[in-house]
Amino acid sequence: MTRRSRRLLTTVVCAALLGLSGCALGGAPTGSDENGPDPQPKASGLKDFDPCTFFTPDDLAAAGVGSAPERVEDVSFEPGCSFEGEKAMLTLYKNQDETVDSYATRGTWDSYQKFDINGRAAATGISAGATDRGICNIVVDAGGGVAIVTVNEVLPGDIPDPCGEAKKLAQQIEPRLPR
Repeated sequence: MTRRSRRLLTTVVCAALLGLSGCALGGAPTGSDENGPDPQPKASGLKDFDPCTFFTPDDLAAAGVGSAPERVEDVSFEPGCSFEGEKAMLTLYKNQDETVDSYATRGTWDSYQKFDINGRAAATGISAGATDRGICNIVVDAGGGVAIVTVNEVLPGDIPDPCGEAKKLAQQIEPRLPR
């Protein structure tokens, strides 16, 4: 499998797994039905948050990735942007409808461990089926929703601790995330 194919496959798998966590929310389908009209979307400080322009050159250098972003819009309610390096791919997603707490109960995870970053709720999440696959998500409450930092290795063994790398980056960017 070529590096590009692996990167594309990993991006699709990550997006699908994160999307499934949103799909697991249940509830009524969109549109008016027996439960009444759709509720109005909640206001979010993430509305104008652009995952493709958020990282600084220092953030990207610390993660070992390049500065050429690639939009990830496989899941409409969870847009993101990926940055590729020699050993890692970094993706930043936003979700205006979820929180760290709601992802804990509605997501599909092999592991979901809550922690705190400077008073913000956060969690380390390993998507279902991704244990030992070199992919880790850090979910951080931000702007009424969440920002999700995902680190995955390009080739097996490239990153000894993807969760440690993702957490380090999440701690670095946390002060700039919307409140």
